[in-house]
Amino acid sequence: MTSPDGAGSGGGKKSRSGDLEAERARWERETLAPALERYPERLERFITTSGQEVGRLYTALDNASLDYDRDIGFPGEYPYTRGIHATMHRGRLWTMRMFAGFGSARETNARFKYLLSQGQTGLSTAFDLPTLYGYDSDSPTAAGEFGECGVGVSSLEDMAQLFDGIPLDKVTTSMTINSPAAITWAMYIANAENNGVPRAKLGGTIQNDILKEFIAQKEYLYPPLPSLRLVTDTVEFGTREMPKWNTISISGYHIREAGSTAAQELAFTLADGFAYVDDAVKRGLGVDEFAPRLSFFFNAHNDFFEEIAKYRAARRIWAREMREKYGAKDPRSWKLRFHTQTAGCSLTAQQPEVNIVRVAIQALAGVMGGTQSLHTDAMDEALALPSEKAAQIALRTQQVIAHESGAANVVDPLGGSYYLEWLTDDLERQARDYFDRIDSLGGVIPAIEKGWFQKEIAAAAYAYQREIDSGERKIVGVNAHTVDEPVEIPILEIDPKGFERQCARLARLRKQRDAKKHTSALDAVQKAAEGDDNLMPHFITAVRADATLGELCEVLRGVFGEYREPSEF
Repeated sequence: MTSPDGAGSGGGKKSRSGDLEAERARWERETLAPALERYPERLERFITTSGQEVGRLYTALDNASLDYDRDIGFPGEYPYTRGIHATMHRGRLWTMRMFAGFGSARETNARFKYLLSQGQTGLSTAFDLPTLYGYDSDSPTAAGEFGECGVGVSSLEDMAQLFDGIPLDKVTTSMTINSPAAITWAMYIANAENNGVPRAKLGGTIQNDILKEFIAQKEYLYPPLPSLRLVTDTVEFGTREMPKWNTISISGYHIREAGSTAAQELAFTLADGFAYVDDAVKRGLGVDEFAPRLSFFFNAHNDFFEEIAKYRAARRIWAREMREKYGAKDPRSWKLRFHTQTAGCSLTAQQPEVNIVRVAIQALAGVMGGTQSLHTDAMDEALALPSEKAAQIALRTQQVIAHESGAANVVDPLGGSYYLEWLTDDLERQARDYFDRIDSLGGVIPAIEKGWFQKEIAAAAYAYQREIDSGERKIVGVNAHTVDEPVEIPILEIDPKGFERQCARLARLRKQRDAKKHTSALDAVQKAAEGDDNLMPHFITAVRADATLGELCEVLRGVFGEYREPSEF
């Protein structure tokens, strides 16, 4: 705990000058007090991005309760606080996986190829809102939204165009989609197999984290329990047939984007992860069968040290719970592997070039925190989809960190910092307090249904906004160092004819497909949904029969119903 003067407290440790506590008191009296008299501190409160008050100075006293072997250890060894690999980025740099998607599949395919030509090492797919909500591009419900915030994918034909000319056995692909994740994954698998790549050779990640949709992002379709059933179907299918694929990317990113604190992001994400483990075990899977292929997705926000501490605490908590609570024997099950994306919610429309600086700091935190892959936001994303130039600068930011900063030369370079170790421990403490509260509500799904997560995040977001509005928290270009000048950066424009071509292609597909085969495939999906068959094989058969995303989601709506979140005032 931090003492009233911001110093911190703890048990006695000896320094070369004698008792450290006594030396601390002497320093405060003889050195600090005169300095404060001449140069008072800038603020009354020093806080992290999450609002956590931090002390003036941290010493070994603040880490007195830490045991090196138990709590910190060595890289590549339990509890993995210092990293899941012994050499970390000295042995292999993180995957540079830039998020991309806009307009038609053909336009996004061109952006994918451009990014790969610029040195990107993995693909990451952004889908548009109709796709994310399980509607075909030409649905009246989706009017005006085709390609606006990602790529529109309604059919196996669209998926084939999206990855045309890309060697899927050599490039790993991430797909950020949740409620219809199993269906889009089925399209990806079927397309790869049509191009001669067996499903067992495919590597990548499907986000597929429906619990955080109920908590934060709100792109849900069906009620929580059938939605969780779909996720567990994918885990079971991937475990049996796709050993190189991460079937869930358990995501704190959107929880943080909704306004949570770092501790809430940490706790709610891991709680979701444990809920998925519980359901897969209930299905009959052994924990060591599937846990090594679970992955995570975290935000990198503005507070450099808080973010690094968050990643370190996440690894330690996951390792301990997987080994001690779930009885996992395989060390791969203990290792929390994660992707990082810089904080979209921190980007400003004002002075957008300043976002390059923000992103560089956030990306550096992800690297120093031990991420396995990284996306850096483009400077213009508060205004529009990234232009080609802005996306290139964002990728170059990662490359400068990798090759020029020295950050990749040392494993856990800030490990042992008195402040960082205190902050890591404090975030774990806060997360465990949240776990107790979630358990007291009956678990993750009952807490979702009570609106508890949503209220916790809303309160944190409100507090953060009040700090900005009052001027207590400075945001450059927004409430500090402002300028009155027009924004002069190029804005990406998507092909205005793309929607017409998409509608024509869907009309042609519906007209030319084998009606009997298509109907039979949809009937099989409905029967499987009404029973307890794994739905993945049925989805693959259906997309091969040219069933569209919207048609398959409509079948599931008919069986599972649609979810309506309870109103809270």
